[in-house]
Amino acid sequence: MTQHVPEAPDELPQVLFVCVHNAGRSQMAAAFLEHLAAGRVRVRSAGSAPADAVNPAVVEAMAEVGIDISANGPKVLTEDAVQASDVLITMGCGDACPFFPGKRYLDWVLPDPAGQGVEAVRPIRDRIRHHVEELLAELV
Repeated sequence: MTQHVPEAPDELPQVLFVCVHNAGRSQMAAAFLEHLAAGRVRVRSAGSAPADAVNPAVVEAMAEVGIDISANGPKVLTEDAVQASDVLITMGCGDACPFFPGKRYLDWVLPDPAGQGVEAVRPIRDRIRHHVEELLAELV
């Protein structure tokens, strides 16, 4: 029986999720990919204009599916993060997302959970999970 040797961190596919505030959609997507990939993908998220904190309804919706993002904080989008990534997934940041040739870009059109209660966030969360599962199947 052969033993699986994990890939070196530099060889892992690197995914960057970007939305404007990095407080909702990109946080959920990054958390799902990190959880489902179990170390097989390097995951980052960032915002073009980061909020002060992650949306509490998003934290609650993720907790309902067993993923704790309560300690996460929005991060600013940097050119270094973009350049280090193989796949960039944008969620409503439009022209604020930098473009670099040779990168794979996907745009997931999803409602913004900002200002919404947990009831409105759940269907967004579930759509994000579905997108992440499809992406993960392509990457690994």
